[in-house]
Amino acid sequence: MRVLLVGGGGREHAMAWALSRSPRVEHLVWAPGNGGAEGKIPTAGVSAEDVAGLVTLAAKERVDLVAVGPEVPLALGLADALAREGIACFGPSAEAARLESSKVFAKEFCVRNRIPTGDFRVFGDGEAAREYLESYSGPFPLVLKADGLAAGKGVLICASREEALAGSEEILVRKAFGAAGDRMLVEEHLSGEEASLMVFSDGADFALMPPARDFKRVGDGDTGPNTGGMGAFCPAGSMDKGLLDRSVREVVAPALEAMRREGTPFRGVLYAGLMLTPSGPMVLEFNCRLGDPETQVILPRLDTDFAEVLWACATGTLSRVPLVWRPEAAVTVVLCSEGYPGSYPKGRPIRGIEEAEAMEGVTVFHAGTRREDGRLLTSGGRVLNVTALGATVAAARERAYAAAARIEFQGMHFRKDIAGSV
Repeated sequence: MRVLLVGGGGREHAMAWALSRSPRVEHLVWAPGNGGAEGKIPTAGVSAEDVAGLVTLAAKERVDLVAVGPEVPLALGLADALAREGIACFGPSAEAARLESSKVFAKEFCVRNRIPTGDFRVFGDGEAAREYLESYSGPFPLVLKADGLAAGKGVLICASREEALAGSEEILVRKAFGAAGDRMLVEEHLSGEEASLMVFSDGADFALMPPARDFKRVGDGDTGPNTGGMGAFCPAGSMDKGLLDRSVREVVAPALEAMRREGTPFRGVLYAGLMLTPSGPMVLEFNCRLGDPETQVILPRLDTDFAEVLWACATGTLSRVPLVWRPEAAVTVVLCSEGYPGSYPKGRPIRGIEEAEAMEGVTVFHAGTRREDGRLLTSGGRVLNVTALGATVAAARERAYAAAARIEFQGMHFRKDIAGSV
């Protein structure tokens, strides 16, 4: 099998790592790739958002399958463009990907299909939102969400009316998230424990991945602004079998059935971000691709050939590929650049990765790195994902933090409490 992998972050490095271990993959090319590919995986200098360029590259490389990591190319219609050329794609159509690319669409989809989610209001006008928030008499905090894609940062949790008014101004008037903020959700704040539930789907059948939990806030104790994700662990112990079965029954199965019924069968990964409330699981968000950094703790536990799973999703044969999981737990810790999730410097030398990976059960996935003159340099906000396997979550956590301590670059910071309460 010849495969083109699309994306350049930590999730994609984990996908590349898993694909490169598959005996079925005879040729793998990664576009655009990152510093983790050096000397191991061929890369191509085509942006993940260049749909025409990616289709041309897929044809040139004579690939059988395109595996898409990030959400933007899916929202831009990459799967549709590949389908027109007869090339199989792991990832949903642009219409199906609206579950992620429009939070308003996703909330209305939940209501329409009786999938549990929090109460909400939609605003496209700053003045109307201001009037609503000034007269709002319900409880705080409130959650404000930009409608469109905002790299995981378009969610504001507002503890007071003043914060909500300022947040609404930021999204709808100042356009802090650009066109993604043309519409805004004002949403009920749900209480409980968060969990990420992901399934592989081929449009008809689906297969469950073990539940994982990620950590969105930049600071220990879930403080500070939201990020793309500061760490994760798997399995998430809060999801016992009863809760897992209920989440599948009330969220995943009806969502996939509704997509089929509405004429947009879902092929790829459906990711349900859930809040486990006292009254049951409720949807916080849907994503239409593997989570980042959840992928970095899920794929090391997958014993089934990853390439076979992706091919099955793309070709409607998932029922023939049973998923087998390793018994170990996994923890990943994200090492970030100084200033992240705000502005951050680039080009700082990275040391210690080989020493970290010399530890048993440790793999370091690159997220924001590049190679220059034989040196590995920082190039993003989230730089490295230090992932460790262990007999328990606690053992994997200890190993991941010990490995992270061997890595250094100027200004490096990371959360110290990933999986700390397990």
